[in-house]
Amino acid sequence: MSTESPAFTHVNYSWDDDAANALDPVGRLVYRSNILGADGRITNTGGGNTSAKIIETDPLTGAQVEVLWVKGSGGDLRTSKRANFSSLYMDKLRGLQAHYHHSPVRGPKTPIEDAIVGLYPHATFNLNPRPSSIDTPLHAFVPFTHVDHMHPNAVIAIAAARNSEQLTREIYGDDVIWTAWQRPGFDLGLKLEQICKEHPHARGVILGGHGLINWANDDKACYELTLELIERAARFIEARDQGEQTFGGQRYATLDEGRRHAVLAEILPWLRGQVSQFKRFVGTVQEDAAILRFVNSADAPRLAELGTSCPDHFLRTKIKPLYVDWNPQAEDVGALKQKLSAGLVKYREDYATYYAQHKHSDSPAMRDPNPTVILIPGLGMIAWGKDKSESRVTAEFYNCAIEVMRGAEAIDEYTALPLQEAFDIEYWLLEEAKLQRMPPEQELARQIIAVVGGGSGIGREVALRLAKEGAHIVCVDRDLAGAESTAKAITDAYGLGIGVAGSGISNCGPAIGLQADITDRASVRAMLQQVMLAYGGLDGMAVTAGIFVAPDTAGRIRDEQWAQTFAINVTGLYMTSDEAA
Repeated sequence: MSTESPAFTHVNYSWDDDAANALDPVGRLVYRSNILGADGRITNTGGGNTSAKIIETDPLTGAQVEVLWVKGSGGDLRTSKRANFSSLYMDKLRGLQAHYHHSPVRGPKTPIEDAIVGLYPHATFNLNPRPSSIDTPLHAFVPFTHVDHMHPNAVIAIAAARNSEQLTREIYGDDVIWTAWQRPGFDLGLKLEQICKEHPHARGVILGGHGLINWANDDKACYELTLELIERAARFIEARDQGEQTFGGQRYATLDEGRRHAVLAEILPWLRGQVSQFKRFVGTVQEDAAILRFVNSADAPRLAELGTSCPDHFLRTKIKPLYVDWNPQAEDVGALKQKLSAGLVKYREDYATYYAQHKHSDSPAMRDPNPTVILIPGLGMIAWGKDKSESRVTAEFYNCAIEVMRGAEAIDEYTALPLQEAFDIEYWLLEEAKLQRMPPEQELARQIIAVVGGGSGIGREVALRLAKEGAHIVCVDRDLAGAESTAKAITDAYGLGIGVAGSGISNCGPAIGLQADITDRASVRAMLQQVMLAYGGLDGMAVTAGIFVAPDTAGRIRDEQWAQTFAINVTGLYMTSDEAA
């Protein structure tokens, strides 16, 4: 660091003057965004947004104009580049206010709110192709140069507490103003503008059930204010931490690691089949101390049923997880499967009821009613997504939801969004339009394929070819270094994805490398257990491992060479297929 950094306990201070001063104004915005997004206690993957109002030269007139640069739709702060930010003329954005007020019907969730989103492209500066976020007006109408909107667990805990408004005043005084939950959109942007007028000395707002937004006229000051406000919330919560009585204390005990992994490996491929009735899912296992404390707790059934609060959370985790009340000390795997089966039936019924009771005449059709988060005492959490990255994000978001519950319960009582508000976010037509714009999935998307012999030669080429078609690849070889080299080539080509959750091998990307001796059944079985823990299942196996022993001048090979040839080329193929099945 080029300057002495302020002291923070609950967030990381990462600002470096030398790094920031070497950048242009947009580069500084990207820099600020990246260091904010790098700390999961500040915001979750894909969540939150940042902005800067910058004076630019208009490419048409040559005049100096004010331009809002703001993280665009679908971006992630930690990994964002300049191309992930939209840019809009501020005078045109302000002009949209007149358009909004001309509508005879206006307010939250009115047609004019969604219609205005379709007008943002007309305000685009310099033909920037990045689509604007629905949070654009939250930044545009705050009369400060720099704005940060984050989803910190500590602040959402306050935003999701029953007495959220009172707690906001107790923690922040007049520095931060509380406002009730409202779906992000044009009207909320106008409310923030009005709050700034009525409270000229305020430095931020807690958005009920949602998160934190704050501002400054200097980018470093804005960054430091973001950290300061999160730190104040976190310290308030930690001073009231309930220790061993967190979540009502422990009701169950965690299974030891060996038994835990054996049970997970046994149920995961079966469970994946149960939740993949519409489309295949890829799994992520989370079994760290924080998750296990929650799933083992007395309050887990009550809190899980309430669902999540922050909209970013339940768009991935669905309205609630499936909690399975299984006693890991007194019940066996057969009982767990029975409880999972019954729980899945009830979950689907509940989801269909939720959809039927809250849908509108123009709502999109009901989506997959299966849970994307499953909580099991003694074992942990299993999260599902269309690919490894999405399942890791899903797991991460429920990690965040648990921390929000912990904080809210420590200082007050946790509350979730009303079901109608949650439905209106989950089935928002703008969200549906975003889903429809997604490119079609590749031929082998959602599939997990093991390539045995994938460390070199034909096996390596097969692995690379299957990955090109969208498959998740398990590279298996007797030479572990070779298997890992192939997996790294795939990961380097396609990336790890943006999710940051997952325990042990489940914190992987689209490919892993594993060692196995296909002539040893125990070795094959151990390898497949790792596959289950990594991805939750297996869809196919390509066995390319083989051996050819050159005969001598008389056309013969020794008996021990024939035994080795048969063991690898015949018995090895049988054992890998048998164990996989």
